[in-house]
Amino acid sequence: MRVGPASRHTADDVAVRPSPVSRRVGRQRRRRSPPMFQNVMPRYEILSQDALATLDAAWRRLVSEIGVEFVSDRAIEMFRAAGQKVEDHTVFLDPEFVLEQVAKAPREFDVQARNPERSVHIGGDSMVFGAVYGPPFVRQGDVRRDGTMEDYRNFLKLAQSFDVLDSAGGVVNEPNDTPLDSRHLDMTYALQTLTDKIYMGNVVSGVNAADTIAMGAILFGGRDKIEETPCSISLINCNSPLRWDDRMLDALFEYAAAGQPVVLTPFILMGAMSPVTIPAALVQQIAEALSGIALAQLIRPGCPVIFGSFLSNIDMQSGSPTFGTPESGIGLLCTGQIARHFGLPFRTGGGLTSSQLPDAQAGYEALMTLMPTFLAGTNWVMHTAGWLDGGLVASYEKFVVDCQITEMLQHEFKPLEIDEGSIAFDAHQEVGHGGHFLGAMHTMERFRTCFYRPFLSSSDNYEKWMRGGALDAAARAGKIATAKIEAYEPPPIDEAIRLELEEYVVRRRAELGD
Repeated sequence: MRVGPASRHTADDVAVRPSPVSRRVGRQRRRRSPPMFQNVMPRYEILSQDALATLDAAWRRLVSEIGVEFVSDRAIEMFRAAGQKVEDHTVFLDPEFVLEQVAKAPREFDVQARNPERSVHIGGDSMVFGAVYGPPFVRQGDVRRDGTMEDYRNFLKLAQSFDVLDSAGGVVNEPNDTPLDSRHLDMTYALQTLTDKIYMGNVVSGVNAADTIAMGAILFGGRDKIEETPCSISLINCNSPLRWDDRMLDALFEYAAAGQPVVLTPFILMGAMSPVTIPAALVQQIAEALSGIALAQLIRPGCPVIFGSFLSNIDMQSGSPTFGTPESGIGLLCTGQIARHFGLPFRTGGGLTSSQLPDAQAGYEALMTLMPTFLAGTNWVMHTAGWLDGGLVASYEKFVVDCQITEMLQHEFKPLEIDEGSIAFDAHQEVGHGGHFLGAMHTMERFRTCFYRPFLSSSDNYEKWMRGGALDAAARAGKIATAKIEAYEPPPIDEAIRLELEEYVVRRRAELGD
């Protein structure tokens, strides 16, 4: 038997279906991938029913009395046509209307990867992990510099090499040495060819989103194929407080119309983009996320969505953002409970830190975020690996450290097997009183697999550690990153598809003037 709850799914729940993928891609030989992580442990829920009711009443008041601003004429006309009160670009939402729209979103859905074994299920007990997203800078060793396209490709190689990651993400770092108007083409092409995992779509503009969709259609055999089972997930951030800007909304319109999942995410740093109290931030987060989800459903009823959360606080002495804080951990646990209350898969968590180096602070702050990420059962985890310096930096060493932390947590959150073999009564019979179990048959049969073995940590004695160069965790992580990149082998891809993608990139780059 197992210690830990059985799966909470019933026959009425959405079944996990194999994701259809182009046969030209699917029949190629690939390294078998481990199954995606399922977190069946109990969820850590800290809100009482009275607390949930109070938050519920508060978000209703916020959307109906203060309203939410949508800087998009298309969005405004959709809300007006749906009977919502509109003044300029502010929509005063009927809470019941919002809930009617939210109810149209699926509780769970699939996202296909070009390697079918790496396709994922979003929702329920599934946890899907992606790399850091958005840093303009890169740190490697002692050097902090602008990110380049070579860095971008290297991080994708790392993401492909670590099975603990289900996705390379999207903007793992900004490739600042490529033209701004067309770099999204090179980034999407790299995501599609250097990895065979799911990827994130570009959201800088509606044009960029349309290109991402077109390239996904090439990779998976047509737009109808990706509308049937989506191939990308895209991050749509709210300009908190209570404002959805035009660029984000343009991207939302493209992805939602194509049936591609969108992560509607309030970007809240308490004290700056929300009031300083956690309950106030949670109320604002609910209002912003649900209003964005309502628009996605107006665009395309049934569009897959993820209830997004990026919730931390600022240092009230300096005004700087802080990460890995107790407040952010509490907010994270509340977010999971709130999202389940609305029947939605949710995004939050990651290996977040304010530290400028991959040092002890970076490690404990990352764990302060990743532990509640697991306790909450987060479905879509962005920034799992590589986040440094408040998200300004993608770090090679931190990437490896975070993969180590995540792998250990995945092991810790697996149910414990308790049966006759694990009770090991026969080992006591063999060893008797006052002996040791090192040579017992029970030990000999299990010693290679009985304990988790970290790939980064050192348990050498002092003398052996000194002979090995006296390397700390960051230095060891740097060596692992270099070795992984050097050993990387690209996953196979149908050459005709690769050429079609390349031709699209070349043509569109010329059309964009780059």
